[in-house]
Amino acid sequence: MFPKWFDKWNRDNPRDLYGPAILVGVAGGAVVVAAGLVSFGQPFATESMQTGPRGTGMHVTRFQSAVNTPDPTIAEYFTMAAVPPLDDAERAGDVIEGAEPLLADLSVENYERLIEAMRVWTGIPDLLTPGEENYQTVVARSMIQMTQELNEGWGAHTNNNPDSGNVGVNCYTCHRGEQVPNNVWFKLGPVNANAAGWSANQNRATVQSQFTALPSDALEKYLLENNPINVHDLDARVPRDMANPATIQDTYRTYSLMNYFSNSLAVNCVFCHNSRAFYDPSQNTPQWANASLGILMVQEINNDWLVPITDVFPEHRLGPVFGDVAKVACATCHQGYQQPLEGMDMISDWPELATTGEPVYATAD
Repeated sequence: MFPKWFDKWNRDNPRDLYGPAILVGVAGGAVVVAAGLVSFGQPFATESMQTGPRGTGMHVTRFQSAVNTPDPTIAEYFTMAAVPPLDDAERAGDVIEGAEPLLADLSVENYERLIEAMRVWTGIPDLLTPGEENYQTVVARSMIQMTQELNEGWGAHTNNNPDSGNVGVNCYTCHRGEQVPNNVWFKLGPVNANAAGWSANQNRATVQSQFTALPSDALEKYLLENNPINVHDLDARVPRDMANPATIQDTYRTYSLMNYFSNSLAVNCVFCHNSRAFYDPSQNTPQWANASLGILMVQEINNDWLVPITDVFPEHRLGPVFGDVAKVACATCHQGYQQPLEGMDMISDWPELATTGEPVYATAD
C-alpha cells in the first residue's frame, strides 16, 4: 500500500515515527496547494496601473481579487429615469400641499420620484414630508443646494471620468442608504492640552490617524482650517526669513493626511506624485491636480455647508468631545475606490440635482 522506501524506513528506523510522516504530510500539502492554485488561481496575484514613466517605480499595485470585486453598495443603488415634463405638466407646488419649496417648480412626477429616491438614498423614510418641519428637513434643504453646487461648480472633480461621461454626485454618493454617512469625522482634541509645547496629539490609535502614531488632527488642520499642506522648500539653502515655516509636527500631519488619502482611494503616493520629485507640483501626475481640486471642494463642503448648520442638529448627532457637526473627507465619498461607486453615473437620471438652474431633461431620439 505504501511506497517501498516508506516500508524500508520503518524497518530501519522502528522508533522514528515522525520523520516519514512529516515528509509525506509536507509533500501531500504541497500537492493540495498546487492543485488549488491551478484550479482557483493565485489568491495573491496583483495587477499594476502605471502612473508615470517606466523604470521609475510609478505604479499602483492592487490584488486582482480586490480589483475584480465590485463595490457592494453599487447593487443597492436606487434610480429611475427622469420624466421629461410635457408643456401642460402640472407644477408640484400647485398640486401638492406643503410641497418642498426648493423643488416646487418640478413637475408632479419628477417631484415625487426625487423625494422617493432621496428617502431611499438616505435611509429616512419620512424625509421631506409635506408640511413637517424638523431638523432633517432643514438639513435636507441645505444638502439639496450643496449637491447642486457640487455638480455645477465642481464638475472638474465630480465629473472627472472621460470613460463614462456624466458622473456627478447625489445623496447616495455619501449616504449609501444610511442616515449618517460612513467615514465622517469629528474633532478629537489633543491627548494632553496642558503639555508644554506641542499638544501631543499623536501616538493614538484613531480613525483619523489611520490607526498609526501620526497626528490625529490632520483632517481638522487641512480640510477644515485650510492650513497649508506643503512643508518643503524647493530651493537649497533658503534664508531663514524666507524658509517654509512648517515644523516637524506639520510634516507629521502631512504624512497623516497623505496616509489618509491613500487608504481612502486604495492608491499609493505615486498615484499623484512623481517619485523622482515628490516636492515639485510641476512634475506630478494629472491625478494630483484632481486631488487638489478635491481638497478645495471638501474645504468648501465643511466650511460653507456643514459647519453653518451645526445648531440645527440635535445633541446626539454632534461630536462627543467638542459638540461639532459631522464633517466629510475623501473617504466619505470614495470609500476605498479611486472613483466613488467606481465612476457610476449619478446625475443623468437626476437632472434636478445637477444644476442650481432649471433642470435639463434628456429626450428620446
